[in-house]
Amino acid sequence: MKKEELNRNPALDEETLSTQPIFEGKIITLQVDTVKLPDGNTATREVVKHPGAVAVLALNNNKMLVVEQYRQPMHRTEVEIPAGKLDKGEDPLAAAGRELQEETGFHSGELKLLKSFYTSPGFADEIIHLYVTDNAQPGDMALDEDEFLEVSELTLEEAYAYIADGRIADAKTMMAVYAWHLYTLTGQWH
Repeated sequence: MKKEELNRNPALDEETLSTQPIFEGKIITLQVDTVKLPDGNTATREVVKHPGAVAVLALNNNKMLVVEQYRQPMHRTEVEIPAGKLDKGEDPLAAAGRELQEETGFHSGELKLLKSFYTSPGFADEIIHLYVTDNAQPGDMALDEDEFLEVSELTLEEAYAYIADGRIADAKTMMAVYAWHLYTLTGQWH
């Protein structure tokens, strides 16, 4: 069975009848789709369109590189792995290297795709490509002019403590910590 067929179930598929654009921003767009349901009735779906993003689990001397920055939607700072949105037509691997260097100053010639996943498939099409490197090398940061953050390194135990106390609360960073932990147990990136 082909991968595309695994994600299809004709008994559950919805047919898009129309799309109404609502908002077009610098990062996201919002649209309302009218869909035909499997039973023939119609419904509306609010959809956030996003260009996709990358995130990097970067290890330096067995410590995970993280950035702390203010997140306006949460009205607080958040400790996260380096990440950022894809530019139009940008290769995710290139974007991962770019974001790692811009946000932390570190770089790596060896980035491996760990997994790609959707963040909130109930209302958004954002996909994050999670990369890993265990040979991050220091260099110079190149932050965007509206980007303010602090870089630090965490041991696995510290990362779990940050999750427990809520300093790490985003899914991509938690997924990275769990993947790193699994790696320490198996010696393989899954």
